Amino acid sequence: MHATGHLRMGAVDEPLTEPMEITFAEGRVDGEFRQVFGEMTAAPIRVGGTPLTLTPQYGGYSDFLSDDTRRGKFDIKFTIGSAHGLLALPSTGCSVGSDEHAVHLVLKDTGPTRVISMDPLVATFGAQDTEFAAPGTSGCGPLSRALDRVLGLPSAAGENAFDMEVTVAVRPYT
Repeated sequence: MHATGHLRMGAVDEPLTEPMEITFAEGRVDGEFRQVFGEMTAAPIRVGGTPLTLTPQYGGYSDFLSDDTRRGKFDIKFTIGSAHGLLALPSTGCSVGSDEHAVHLVLKDTGPTRVISMDPLVATFGAQDTEFAAPGTSGCGPLSRALDRVLGLPSAAGENAFDMEVTVAVRPYT
């Protein structure tokens, strides 16, 4: 899965021009639906007007089983970095969300699925969550309060939006 789009979270309002890429497997095992999360990669998102970057990372939970009410659920966190090393941030763990308190997305369709190719199967669709809450920063030590102020965090449910244009390539396993 590969997605670009737009993130509005607290004071952050930035396009996601570089794709987030997610690898996962799903299917039926002994008649029961199962999923295995593989890997997620994403480029840092520059937070306009600041030296800060936010890098989307897997937050410990994914469920891409779609139904009539959702496209899937996905937990994400955003590692906080500094463009060109301009700020002295902790080397690990400084993030918006954590494995224990990730940003929980419940993605809903924004339009119909379009098939781009049948062999291999490639489809595209729009998905968004406009109802998620965003926690304050964690693991940032004494900079947490200042980072929360700059990023406008925490941010209540309904004040944020994650919009994505998603392309999924499906490969069967034998």
